[in-house]
Amino acid sequence: MSISRRPDQQRSFCPGPLDRRSWLRIGGISWGALTGGMVPSLADVLRAESAGPANRQGIDDFSVILFWANGGPSHLDLFDLKPDAPAEYRGPFRPIETRVPGMRITELLPRIADLADKFSLIRSLHHERNQHSGGTHRFLTGYESLAANLPRSEYPDMGSVVSQRLQDRSRGIPVYVGNTPFYGGGAAYLGPGCEAYMPAANPLTASGNNSYDPVPIYQESTSNSDLQISPEGILNLRRRQSLRRTLDRLPEHLDPARAMASLDMFHERAFDVLASGRARRAFDLNRERESTRRRYGDTHWGKSLLTCRRLVEAGVRFVQCQATFRLKPATGRTSNWDDHSVNSDIFKAYAEKLPSFDQSVSALIEDLYQRGLDRRVLFVFCGEFGRTPLIRHQDASGRPGRDHWADAMTVFVAGGGLRMGQVIGATSPRGEYPVNRIMDSNCLLATIYQQFGLDTSHSFVDNNGRPIPILTDGKPIPELL
Repeated sequence: MSISRRPDQQRSFCPGPLDRRSWLRIGGISWGALTGGMVPSLADVLRAESAGPANRQGIDDFSVILFWANGGPSHLDLFDLKPDAPAEYRGPFRPIETRVPGMRITELLPRIADLADKFSLIRSLHHERNQHSGGTHRFLTGYESLAANLPRSEYPDMGSVVSQRLQDRSRGIPVYVGNTPFYGGGAAYLGPGCEAYMPAANPLTASGNNSYDPVPIYQESTSNSDLQISPEGILNLRRRQSLRRTLDRLPEHLDPARAMASLDMFHERAFDVLASGRARRAFDLNRERESTRRRYGDTHWGKSLLTCRRLVEAGVRFVQCQATFRLKPATGRTSNWDDHSVNSDIFKAYAEKLPSFDQSVSALIEDLYQRGLDRRVLFVFCGEFGRTPLIRHQDASGRPGRDHWADAMTVFVAGGGLRMGQVIGATSPRGEYPVNRIMDSNCLLATIYQQFGLDTSHSFVDNNGRPIPILTDGKPIPELL
């Protein structure tokens, strides 16, 4: 039986002199920036000035935790089950009732089901890119890429935009933290200074390799973290800072490429982070009560999400954490959510990892509300697309799997000062495409940018000198506001 495709229909879319540091701030160089060719020209500065300041109608200390199910989670087996569909579509899991009447999710998430008044499900988002990196790029930047399987993005992703626009409002802590690079994500023409700070990144995660081990965002006892610094090291940093200020007074003609200015900003931000200790304390899970660590679980996801909570409490504005999980070899060879039949038995994979997901995500949501963070911290769980409604059996073993499906997906959101306890949109009886409140994925980006107080019409200058707006279309989702 073949999948019926989306019928022909119109897609609805939520349709004075400057010192050297000021030049860099306007041009987008921030945490971790080196020279890299991204020092702005005078024309760039004037363009940036003419664009005006960011719209500050959002939440002043708003933050996002993006728990990214790279590979693409199945909407039909998590949050949009179709128990009345034919067997080749519906899968083995049964839906259970939640605290919110009429909202049903998979039976494998009972703790999360009991918190349904504290999250919302958006079931009707879609876009048009079915490749992993192309889909990630499309979802997180709001733009289609020219390349299909691009390791790094052609346009800046959401975290990089937030980093560039909010960098001057953060001291002693990075604006943007992640565990490892996205396949198809990145800062693009905003430059390396707007990339996430990553304690132990693995470059394989941006290569298309789907079997790497999960990358920790938390600090492990065996790691050699660059967040560790002794009192002698702080003294040395202060000496370097004094030298830097001396060099900063050198005439501009001695530094025509302004390379020292770029390094200057890097050292200034590094000094702030290392000397203040806020970042080191945020990564240190030993500062949490043992009972809290047990509640999240002594697992990769438990330690990851507890660290994410600590980071936003410390002032990080955007945290990206890939939701990878090491399956048993008999279940599958992948560590992400790319559950084709040739990669894994999708239903055994979900039976393995969802209990850990249920424990750690429910613990995080409880903490957001108990600690008053729900008014300013938004938790988002999703991937680059959904999975095919039709179950496939391409592997020689005949095991079940689902393929890429950008025509429909479900996004899980909690907190963020938004309206929770609701289901927005609906898909067809087999979960093939949205039929109610059909929205482009840019609508979610527009909603998040609005909460940050960022004007999506603001333009950056790309490497060819063209002004590129943050988004060209997509309006905030009114049901959430």
